[in-house]
Amino acid sequence: MDSKRTGSIPGPVPPDLTPLPAPRILDPNPDPQFSGIAPGAAAIPYDVAVIGGGVVGCAVLRELSRYGLRLLLLERESDLAEGATKANSGVIHAGFNVPPGTLKARTNVAGLDLVYPLARDLGVPHRKTGKLVVAFDDGERRRLEELMAQGVRNGAPDLAIIDETEIRRFEPEARGRWALYSPHTGVISPYELTIALAECAHQNGARVVLEAGVTAVDVLPFGGFRLLTPRSVFLSRWVVNSAGLFSDEVASLAGISSYRVHPWRGEYLVTDKEAASVLRMPVYPVPSKDDSFLGVHITPTMEGNVLLGPSSEDVPDKSDTSSTGPVMDRLKAKAFELVPALRRYPFIHAYSGLRPKLTGPNGAPKLADFVIEESPLRPRWISLLGIESPGLTAAPAIARMVADMIGGKEDLIARPDFNPERPPVPHFAHLPDAERARLAASDPAWGEMICRCEHVTRAEVLAALRNPFGARTLDAIKRRTHSGMGRCQGGFCTPRLVEVLEGEGVPVDRITKRGGASVLFRGRIKP
Repeated sequence: MDSKRTGSIPGPVPPDLTPLPAPRILDPNPDPQFSGIAPGAAAIPYDVAVIGGGVVGCAVLRELSRYGLRLLLLERESDLAEGATKANSGVIHAGFNVPPGTLKARTNVAGLDLVYPLARDLGVPHRKTGKLVVAFDDGERRRLEELMAQGVRNGAPDLAIIDETEIRRFEPEARGRWALYSPHTGVISPYELTIALAECAHQNGARVVLEAGVTAVDVLPFGGFRLLTPRSVFLSRWVVNSAGLFSDEVASLAGISSYRVHPWRGEYLVTDKEAASVLRMPVYPVPSKDDSFLGVHITPTMEGNVLLGPSSEDVPDKSDTSSTGPVMDRLKAKAFELVPALRRYPFIHAYSGLRPKLTGPNGAPKLADFVIEESPLRPRWISLLGIESPGLTAAPAIARMVADMIGGKEDLIARPDFNPERPPVPHFAHLPDAERARLAASDPAWGEMICRCEHVTRAEVLAALRNPFGARTLDAIKRRTHSGMGRCQGGFCTPRLVEVLEGEGVPVDRITKRGGASVLFRGRIKP
């Protein structure tokens, strides 16, 4: 069959090019060991290498695994979803809060149609909840009307402005005189979606390599790229740069310096699960008209907690994920105006994440559209830059756009054996009693509780450690099982997780929270 892709999403905007540094181009007679793209070379290159294991990079990998391609994903951290994705609110956006005509708007609305069936195929927990954006006065009511008109232009479905009576019908504890109601908004676990996308791609033949940040890029004279990492050297005909906060730095390794990515910090507070009864859907305030800040969101999660945040603050350091007292106080004050009943519930955790925003040439923060383009200077190098909110919702549409870009230059032959599904991962906490009893009878590990707060069993922890990518940190277990996410924040389960890790062959002084230098122990005090 003819599987050449056609552009299902409008193409990218032209880039604003600035002078580039001298590229690193190899000698036309390279070392035969790494000359894989030269005619007659012994090494076999990958067809496409994706750099970055966040939700967008993994969506691209899974989409491309539909075709007869040799695929590789390189992630610098010790697990997937360790960057911006892990701090994502997990909201599936309907597409009314992005400027019409932008790539953000087009991929958001296209992604809304794709993400729910995709989550079902991958067995990822999700829920279509609806959303309220509430207004308290006439000026805010006019802003709601503007948002609704913008959403209609974007193609966001079934939006409506409702009054206070309807607000109380949807969310009895929410306050406001009017609200923009979006019935197709939802919530999803962002890290579980990311891992599921990668596992689906893996079962369809893709390779994922962790702790393999790209440190140098060689442009090969016969076409393609050589990617140097701490793990190995990799060759690829195409590169998709989806490195999030570091996508500008990765691009510069290939001599592409047209854009700069700047970190914006967003801080969150997490309630105890007791607050789940207060909120069924996300409740947002009316956003500022300049689109610089959407306000303090209140979002129910798939785990049962409620998120307050994020804040929005320009920070100079791409590693600055601090939580600050003044911001925490501001989050609570704003959230209590929207949902006063939240005052009754304790907070169990605070954290922050970093958004990858594009900046202008003078370095000042500047809100900008997504950049999704093949470099005019480096053919077959596709850059994905500034993919912030609504990047999670847009991810499957961005992935199709990347496939269209590659398919516009070469035939992509569909694999007849492509399996779009990934079996759902059973969580003991969500199983009916009869199924719990059956599993415990078949395997005692299902009957041993490792995490009391989240009801995680030894069997689930072992399955998480035996993942296909070799991720073996406490955070890797947390993202796959929810261990450590509960009220005691790991106080009960951490010693038990350490014991399981040791049983799986990880020396105690090499057990880390998230890889690298985040070791838990510096050595034993007794044998």
